[in-house]
Amino acid sequence: MASTNRLRQITEAVRTAGQIGVAELAGLTGASEMTIRRDLETLAGQGVLERYRGGAKSLLLHGDEPPFALRAQEGLNVKQRIAAEVAGLIAEGESVVLDSGTTCLEVARALEHRRLTVMPLSLHAVNALTGLPLLTLLVPGGKPRPGELALTGPLTVASLAALRFDTAVIGCCGLTAADGLTAYDLDDAAVKRAAIASARRVIAVTEAAKLSRTALAFVAPASAIHAVVTDETAEDDHIDALAEAGVVVRKVTL
Repeated sequence: MASTNRLRQITEAVRTAGQIGVAELAGLTGASEMTIRRDLETLAGQGVLERYRGGAKSLLLHGDEPPFALRAQEGLNVKQRIAAEVAGLIAEGESVVLDSGTTCLEVARALEHRRLTVMPLSLHAVNALTGLPLLTLLVPGGKPRPGELALTGPLTVASLAALRFDTAVIGCCGLTAADGLTAYDLDDAAVKRAAIASARRVIAVTEAAKLSRTALAFVAPASAIHAVVTDETAEDDHIDALAEAGVVVRKVTL
């Protein structure tokens, strides 16, 4: 099992059980106990769990999103294909506000050599776009969330309210026609709402699995989104429901 998949499996097992032993995790993943101990140290460093002698206990609530470092390598090929599709929808000279999250980070990388004005809403994407000759980089104010490095708070919202963008590229934790766009974090939801309000066009980016999920914090109704870029595994009933809400759905091949 690849290390990223194993870390994800361990995270879910510890969160589900509350606490679990090294031997049980070794049996679950097929890895050695020495490997499991190293994995637990990695996850402890990311704030996912707390180690104790012989096992670990979860520090994540059931509604929490897995940490950025774990999500960044998960489904990377899918995220890169989504990012390339989004880049093709953005014309030279546009102004773009770019949401936080792992898929939006790949969108940032896909825009590196374009003549655009871009305001990223995470320090990960700011770092990816710094020092590029063609791109004009705008950096908002705000407080970065640990690990995620998403910028949140009143300074971020004020930065967005002061500007008008051609396009907002928005990530999501859940998106359905019935419940709209949702996020795990209340502060993140407020920033997403401000980004949507500041843009003439809204493109949501998401892996297909999130088209059946609803997270805690409401961001916007599906009708506020002009287009969704997802992957080809998206189910027809989810696509049809979004289309009825006026959303154009673009699926990338894997």
